Amino acid sequence: MAAERGTDEMRDRVVLGEFGVRNVHTTDFPGNYPGYEDAWDQRRFEEVPTMAVEKVFVYNNTSIVQDEILAHRLGLIPILADPRLFEYRNQGDEEGTEIDTLQFQLKIKCSRNPRAAKESSDPNELYFNHKVYSKHMTWVPLGNQTELFPDADFRPVHDDILIALLRPGQEIDVLMHCVKGIGKDHAKFSPVATASYRLLPDITLLQPIEDEAAEVLQKCFSPGVIEIQNIKGKKVARVANARLDTFSREVFRHEGLKNLVRLARVRNHYIFSVESTGILPPDVLVSEAIKILMGKCQRFLNELDSVPME
Repeated sequence: MAAERGTDEMRDRVVLGEFGVRNVHTTDFPGNYPGYEDAWDQRRFEEVPTMAVEKVFVYNNTSIVQDEILAHRLGLIPILADPRLFEYRNQGDEEGTEIDTLQFQLKIKCSRNPRAAKESSDPNELYFNHKVYSKHMTWVPLGNQTELFPDADFRPVHDDILIALLRPGQEIDVLMHCVKGIGKDHAKFSPVATASYRLLPDITLLQPIEDEAAEVLQKCFSPGVIEIQNIKGKKVARVANARLDTFSREVFRHEGLKNLVRLARVRNHYIFSVESTGILPPDVLVSEAIKILMGKCQRFLNELDSVPME
């Protein structure tokens, strides 16, 4: 019963929220012991699956980019597809099916612009399709995928990833197979760009700071950390949101302020930041990583239960 109360208390303390940056979420673990950062590092997300290019079938490539380099570049392009909709491909299966494979085609050819000015030297004016972007990758449904995913919009996460440069007469014609995998096997399957943690900042004003000194103090910290209030005709500084501080320690460069402020960190309050590559929302990544961690814990408990007691 005590363990259940502890679990419920932890669930109440954990806070998941987004703070100003697209595709970046933070999770708070207040009141926990230091071992929690070991359970929550980037390795937890290496086992959250995604879809990525695994096979590249090159039908024609007359660009300056070699076939193997082109395949490598295509493999690292994040694909906007929910991996939970697909199964892992069976080992040795070269063809793939509608339930374990996404197929994309990249077919583009560079040509001259007949209406370009003769004196122009700008490739953007001289040529058509001289830049190959990820937006040129088109989804080619396999089997009955159009029926399985009627509202699907499978595509690269970003449309402006440069793949290659072409000149008139050069072309690329390739077919790609995307499969489900985890970052533990290859970095192309990693769903996160960065996953890090820090301790919650703790800023204390040791005495009232007013007027001009309050304005100087406000400029020493990140925007939103220090707020200036008007109290009885005086500008008075107060700590509004210490969480936003980046610990630049700029305040210690000012002789008149460095002894009026105490900077510290809350030793048992961890803030974990997760930046998604855009394949899945960061809050979904955290939830999926928690499920994986819970599954590992359950398997460990099952192993303990299976050991005969003497």
